[in-house]
Amino acid sequence: MGQKVRPTGFRTGIMVDWLSTWYASKQDFAELLLEDQKIRKFIKKRYKGAGISRVRIHRTREKVVVYIHAGRVGMIIGKKGTEIEKLTEDLQHLFHRVFEVKSIEVNRPELDAQLVAEDIAEQLEKRASFRRTMKKAIDTSMEAGAKGIKIQMAGRLAGSEMARCEIGMKGSLPLSTLRARIEYGFAEAKTAQGHIGIKVWINNGDYLNPQEDSDAANAQAGKIPKKSERRGKR
Repeated sequence: MGQKVRPTGFRTGIMVDWLSTWYASKQDFAELLLEDQKIRKFIKKRYKGAGISRVRIHRTREKVVVYIHAGRVGMIIGKKGTEIEKLTEDLQHLFHRVFEVKSIEVNRPELDAQLVAEDIAEQLEKRASFRRTMKKAIDTSMEAGAKGIKIQMAGRLAGSEMARCEIGMKGSLPLSTLRARIEYGFAEAKTAQGHIGIKVWINNGDYLNPQEDSDAANAQAGKIPKKSERRGKR
């Protein structure tokens, strides 16, 4: 039996907040949990090309607030906000509740593990070389300021007769360190030979060290401060 732990589940409630925040009685809990899953599936299917990283759901007595984190929020908002209004109406019609939809842009998609995994899956479906795709994704994330990245692909890679697993890794990835900001993403590429599973782990620094986050932002803009400059600021 494997001993692997999903990084998001490992940190939820300690370093990361829950994706669904609401309280319910024993009688209503299962129904609301299933409803949350249906909402996420509906939004993901409807805006497949919008690069949705995650969907957060917050419930109150009056309404359900849905936060959509996406790389291309323009697809969700639409022209003059018409698309987001239509989505709100459709959700209210399907689930018979009052909904409020808010979109949040993911500024650095190359540092978001879910978006990286989906981008790789999209390229594999277009018959791109899995090794070239993996190397490009690793280099792009590291250049954007990631501390480490690991990509794992499993399935009939390059159309081989037997399914196998390939792993690419760069930098540090302390999976058992709770304070490490490890992002995890999973996607499936539906190729002609069969499905290929893609798992991505990205180390985005430390939750307790905000300086690392600012360094990652500067790295993306090409403004990494020198050691002497950092000492001067201290």
